[in-house]
Amino acid sequence: MEKPADSALFTRRRALTVAGGVLAGAAALPHVTPAYAAGSADADVIVVGGGLAGLVATAELADAGRKVLLLDQEPESNLGGQAFWSFGGLFLVDSAEQRLMGIKDTRELAWQDWQGAAGFDRGTTDPGGQDHWAYKWAEAYVDFAAGEKRSWLYQQGVRWFPIVGWAERGGGLADGHGNSVPRFHVTWGTGPAVVEPFEKRVRAAVARGRVTFGFRHRVDELVRTGGAVSGVRGAILEPSDAARGKASSRTVVGEFELRAPVVIVTSGGIGANHELIRQNWPARLGAPPKDMITGVPAYVDGRMLAITERAGGRIVNPDRMWHYTEGLRNYDPIWAGHGIRILPGPSSLWLDATGKRFSAPNLPGYDTLSTLKAITDTGYDYSWFVTTQKILAKEFALSGSEQNPDLTNKDILLTLSRVWQTPEPIEKFKKNGVDFVVASSLSELVLGMNRLTGHGLIDLADLKRQIDARDRQIDNPYTKDVQVMGIHNALKYTGDLLSRTASAHKIMDAGAGPLIAVRLNILTRKTLGGLQTDLSGRVLDAAGAPVPGLYAAGEVSGFGGGGLHGYRSLEGTFLGGCLFSGRAAGRAAAAATAT
Repeated sequence: MEKPADSALFTRRRALTVAGGVLAGAAALPHVTPAYAAGSADADVIVVGGGLAGLVATAELADAGRKVLLLDQEPESNLGGQAFWSFGGLFLVDSAEQRLMGIKDTRELAWQDWQGAAGFDRGTTDPGGQDHWAYKWAEAYVDFAAGEKRSWLYQQGVRWFPIVGWAERGGGLADGHGNSVPRFHVTWGTGPAVVEPFEKRVRAAVARGRVTFGFRHRVDELVRTGGAVSGVRGAILEPSDAARGKASSRTVVGEFELRAPVVIVTSGGIGANHELIRQNWPARLGAPPKDMITGVPAYVDGRMLAITERAGGRIVNPDRMWHYTEGLRNYDPIWAGHGIRILPGPSSLWLDATGKRFSAPNLPGYDTLSTLKAITDTGYDYSWFVTTQKILAKEFALSGSEQNPDLTNKDILLTLSRVWQTPEPIEKFKKNGVDFVVASSLSELVLGMNRLTGHGLIDLADLKRQIDARDRQIDNPYTKDVQVMGIHNALKYTGDLLSRTASAHKIMDAGAGPLIAVRLNILTRKTLGGLQTDLSGRVLDAAGAPVPGLYAAGEVSGFGGGGLHGYRSLEGTFLGGCLFSGRAAGRAAAAATAT
C-alpha cells in the first residue's frame, strides 16, 4: 500500500489492485471517481458508513453544495444500515399525536425523565469528564425532540401512526428512570420510511454529481497529515450481490486511498460483535451472558471505533450498552444468530429461569437494564413469559420492519385488523418459533417448558402458587400487586386500551387460553458509549481538543457526545440520535469546508 501523498500527483485514480483482483477492482473504481475532476483532494468530505446518520450527514453536505464521497464496506443493497430493519420508533415531546391522545407532555417533564434515566455521573461539569459533552448533547436532543424534530421530518414526508406507545415505564419514582407519559411514535412505514427521505436526497445529489458512492470500500485507516485527518485508506472488497442484511464476502481485491479535508465517521456500534460486547460488559450488569442472540446484521462490527481511536479520537463510556431481555430466536433468520424482540404490553407474568416471578421494576415494558441484571444474577441467560392467548393477541408486538408488514407497507386495513385478530407474524412465531410452548393445562405447560430447556427447573406446584396469588388480585379494581396496578394504569390510557393492553383477567381463566410460555433470550442491540464529540460533531482527543478534520455521528459517537443516553434509553431515541447527530455533523462540516 502506498504512503499518503503530499503532492497533486495523488488522485482518486490511484486505487491499487492486488494480484487476481484487477477486474473486480476496475469494476469498483468508477464508484469512487467523481465526475467533478481532479485536484489534491478527492472530495470536500468523506463519510464513512452508509447508515441513517451517514445518509443524513451526506444529505446536509450535498444541500450545502459540498462534494461528498460516501463509503461503505457493504454492497448497495444495505444502504440505510440497520435503521431499515427498525420498528421506526421516534421519541417526540408535546407532539400533535400526543395531544390527539390526550397526553400532556412538556420539555421540562421530558428533561426530568431523561436525566432520571441517564444517571450522568462522570464529570458533567468537568471539560475532561466522560459525561461532559454527553450531558450537553442530551439536553440539546431533548430540545430538538420538543422543538423542530417533528416539523423537520414532517416537511420531508415522514408521518406517524396516531397511537403513541408507552415504552420504558421506569422504576417507580417520578424523578427516576422511565417515561412519565407515552412518547414512542411509530413511523408510518416503520424504519424504511425514516430512511427514505434522506436516501432520496442523497440519490438526487448523486444525479447532480455532488455525491459519489463507494460501496465495498472498507476503511482500514484514517490518514493524518501534519496532525490533521486528511483522508482514508483501505481495501476494496470483491463485488457482492448479497441481499440486505445477509453477510457479504470479505475477500479483498484491491486497495484505495482517498483524500478530503474532512472525514465523518458514521459506522455504527458493536451489536453484532459478541467478543467486543463481552470485553466491555460492566460488572453492574452481572456476568456477561454465555449465550446471546443478535439484533443487528453482522456488519455492525465496531471496527471503526478502534481505527478512529488510533487516529487520535477518544472513546468514552464503552461500558454503557443497551441489550434487550425479550429476544426470540428467529425461525427464518436473515443474519447469523438473528433475534427478534418482543415489545410487550404490561400483563404477562415474568419468571426467571428457575420459575421465580420477578418483582418491580422488572416487569414487562418497565426497566430493561434492571431486568437484564436480574436475569444475569440467576446464572442463566434466559427467562420466561407465562401468558395467555388473550394477552399475546393484544399485547405482543415484534420489533423490526419485516415483522410488521401492515405498518411497513402502510396498509390501513391490515393495521386496523390488529384490533380483532392476532397479527400474522406473531402467530407464525407461536407456531414455528423454538421459544414457544402452548398448552391447554398448567401441568402440560410446565412439562413443555422443562423439555424445551432440558434444565427441569420449573416446579408445577410453585408456579401454580404464584399464578393463583396473582390471579386473586384481579377480583378488585384495586390491588397491592404492582404489576396489576400497572395494568389498571395502562387501561386508563386510551392508546393502551385500544391497542396494547388486554383487559385485566386471570392467567388461569379458561376463556383467555390456551396458556403460553415464551422463553426469552438476551438480544444484543445498541452501543451507548463511543467517540466523544462536541456539539458540532467534531471528534475530541484525550486532552479534549478537536482532532482536526475528524467528525463522527450516530451510534459510533454514542449518538452524540460519546453517550447522550447515559446509562439507559427512554426508547425511540436511537433513530432520533442518528438523525440529530448526523444533521449536526453534516451542517458543521459544510461550514468548515466553505470557501
